[in-house]
Amino acid sequence: MYLADSRSSKAPAAPAQKPGRRVAAAVPGTVLVLGTVSLITDVSSEMVSAVLPLYLLTGLGLSPLGFGLLDGIQNGFSALVRLTGGHLADRRGADGAARHKAVAAVGYGLSALCKPLLLLVHTVPLIGAVIAVDRTGKGLRTAPRDAMISLATEPEHRGRAFGVHRAMDTAGALLGPLTAFLVLRLAGGPMLADDGERHGYDAVFTVSACVAVLGVLVLLLFVPSRLRADEPPRTAPSLRDGLALLRRPELRRLALCAVLLGLTTVSDSFLYLLVQRRFGLATHLFPLLPLGTAAAFLLLAVPLGALADRIGRRRLFLAGHGLLLLAYGLLLSPLGGLPAVVCVLVLHGAFYAATDGVLAAAAADAVPAEQRGAGLALVGTGQALARFACSLVFGALWSAVGGTTALAWSAAALAGCVIGASFVLRPAPEGPQ
Repeated sequence: MYLADSRSSKAPAAPAQKPGRRVAAAVPGTVLVLGTVSLITDVSSEMVSAVLPLYLLTGLGLSPLGFGLLDGIQNGFSALVRLTGGHLADRRGADGAARHKAVAAVGYGLSALCKPLLLLVHTVPLIGAVIAVDRTGKGLRTAPRDAMISLATEPEHRGRAFGVHRAMDTAGALLGPLTAFLVLRLAGGPMLADDGERHGYDAVFTVSACVAVLGVLVLLLFVPSRLRADEPPRTAPSLRDGLALLRRPELRRLALCAVLLGLTTVSDSFLYLLVQRRFGLATHLFPLLPLGTAAAFLLLAVPLGALADRIGRRRLFLAGHGLLLLAYGLLLSPLGGLPAVVCVLVLHGAFYAATDGVLAAAAADAVPAEQRGAGLALVGTGQALARFACSLVFGALWSAVGGTTALAWSAAALAGCVIGASFVLRPAPEGPQ
């Protein structure tokens, strides 16, 4: 039923619906299918992410500094590739339809290809190259995927639609590490990659590859190539046209605020390290911290997305950073114990639920349909690069003055940016923004 509705160019008049079907009416089938693709792909990706640090650091002898630098550079590269993905997705094919699905399929396909390659490479440089290709795939697919979500959804329901997608995506992030754990237990044998013993890792990489292929197949078979709001432009948009979108006041203000707030957003890894050290958690509990954030994100993404549709997306985006500021305040306060840890993780997950999909929905409102991919890529790339810069600066501050002092300075800067962004975004246009 959902696919049939999403493929039609104009939805027929709907009869009166029961309250229990409101979510189905607000969220088209295309969004649900894309959410399924993201869920499957995240299971595959997080399976590898859960074991790769141990494999590289313990098995292959890579230093923590080398791993952090490798991961940071590749994340920054992924952000830059996102611009290319958004531009290519807006180009038209021979049938006049945009190439959102095709570019997204290439991105998902590249990531799926990387999983079996991990079975063949056994040195740090080659593994780094494979991970770089995986990040390229992620960068290519992000903007086209979000563009398809926005084009398939009525403007007044975009916050809810992105919330549903992000919730499904986060469900995959929760299932991935658990799946990797089960695969390692079933494979048996030592987990470390020394002395040639690596069959436990090989089992994870093999299952991950099969899951990734399944995600690509779901995308190819069930996501329509032409969406309801996907109307051909008068001329083919160029890369210069994409950059010129920043001349639009609404998009420029939103991108500026996303960059400023991203510059004061401490990375997840640093935040978890601060939680572990501040509250004296045992080392074996550290891997559970990201699961706490993800669980809160999963539970809150849909209700906060719906709330953004009602009270304004820019307003909730700023409120989400206020929640992050509260999490920083708890870390800096004298409070301790398990309740404080839970509160920090819930606030951290609520921050993502109130900002991730909500920012994409707000950006979609400020960009014409024929350049949706490029516009979303501009905002997303600016935010990602700003957060990458924040990670570098925060790491340097931690080394110089300590983690607590660095967090206090970051919290003060975040508070100032939230106040400044509230003035920049105040003259928002009418409607849910």
